[in-house]
Order: sequence, then C-alpha cells, then structure tokens
Amino acid sequence: MVCRSKEIYLGKNIKIAKTFWERFLGLMFSNDLKGFDGMLITPCNSIHTFFMNYSLDVVFMDKSFNIVKIIRNLKPRRITGLYLKATQVLELKAGTLSEKVAVGDKIECLS
Repeated sequence: MVCRSKEIYLGKNIKIAKTFWERFLGLMFSNDLKGFDGMLITPCNSIHTFFMNYSLDVVFMDKSFNIVKIIRNLKPRRITGLYLKATQVLELKAGTLSEKVAVGDKIECLS
C-alpha cells in the first residue's frame, strides 16, 4: 500500500495490521522497519511504544483518512492519549513524516 498527503509520499510500502494478532504485535520487539516503510493499524485510536527499540512518527486518522492528531518522535515506553475521532493509525519511523503534513490533511492510500 502507498500512502501520501499533499503529493508527499508518507510510505511506498505500508504494511496493514487488521487482525487481532497483527494489531497486538504491531512493531513490538522489532529493531527497525525492515522491508516496509510503516504500519497502518485499523481499527485503532490509541497506541503504546512498550517493547519498542526506536521512536515513531504517529498519524491518527478518522474513517475517511483525515488526520485528527500527529505525534512526532514518540519515544519508546510511552502511551498516547485516546483519540475518539480516530479509527486508524499510521506508524512511521521517527523523522520521516514531513513537517508539511498537518492535522486536517487527508491521507490517500492506494493498493
């Protein structure tokens, strides 16, 4: 899956976590995003970074892929708030999310 906003590519190889186990494991215990650019977790409106070895840029989106919250450089061993408008989360390696991407933008994801 490819995801972009404002013609800015957020990732050209986004892994989707839909099942309970995929969402449960997420990026825990990994040392890096190997073989993909990020992970889209759906449904999801809050995350944690326990058992993570690196920081993340996190994009919370509603069901229409509109950004409702962005957290840049979320460190390991943290918990985000609960974002009731969010139904999915895009996790990217910290520092990869363009500063031009902002709350209110729409993310376009293509298979």
